[in-house]
Amino acid sequence: MAVVCTALFGLLTWQEAIRGRLLALDGPVRSALAGPSLRPADRSPVGQFLADLGNAQVAVPVLLLAMAYTMRRARRAGLRRAWLPPVAYAVVMALVPLLVSLVKQQIGRAGPGSLTLSPGYPGLYPSGHTATAAVAYGGAVLLLLPWLVRTAARRLLVAAAVLLNGAVGVSLVYCGYHWPLDVVGSWLLCGALLAGAALAVSCWSGNRG
Repeated sequence: MAVVCTALFGLLTWQEAIRGRLLALDGPVRSALAGPSLRPADRSPVGQFLADLGNAQVAVPVLLLAMAYTMRRARRAGLRRAWLPPVAYAVVMALVPLLVSLVKQQIGRAGPGSLTLSPGYPGLYPSGHTATAAVAYGGAVLLLLPWLVRTAARRLLVAAAVLLNGAVGVSLVYCGYHWPLDVVGSWLLCGALLAGAALAVSCWSGNRG
């Protein structure tokens, strides 16, 4: 999973850097989602609300709550290295803004429609809001899954995270804040980071029977 996401992210980033053919997909997909008007002021309150779920002030506390809960459960269960899973996803969360900012500076992609970037803003690829949501909500799910016994509850939690992240990404495009490939790039980057963190936790937690 991590290797596949990394490879696809590298391919997409290369296309962004050279303004390759893949970027031709952005216009039709954006129009299908957003319609003729791409001014953020024209978007619906629901779309704006969903886009705002990618704000760090909203998403990061969800991850922090999952970290605190799972660490407490692990300590009560007497598991070794109870700190490792929360720390692993905290590290990923800390890496996201650094990596996103670095890539933005190298790519420097302009905004869609009438969206004007502030002077000095590095660009839109990959989407920071999408990345924040993906790592915060995805990391929270990965932390909680081992503590859910019922298969139905596990599936419901995963489905909720997928739908939530999908809604954030689509809303960012719908509201005219990002191109579709900005969102896809963030999903690929965060998929690689989360898969890597999950693998590290599995290998080093020392809790396997």
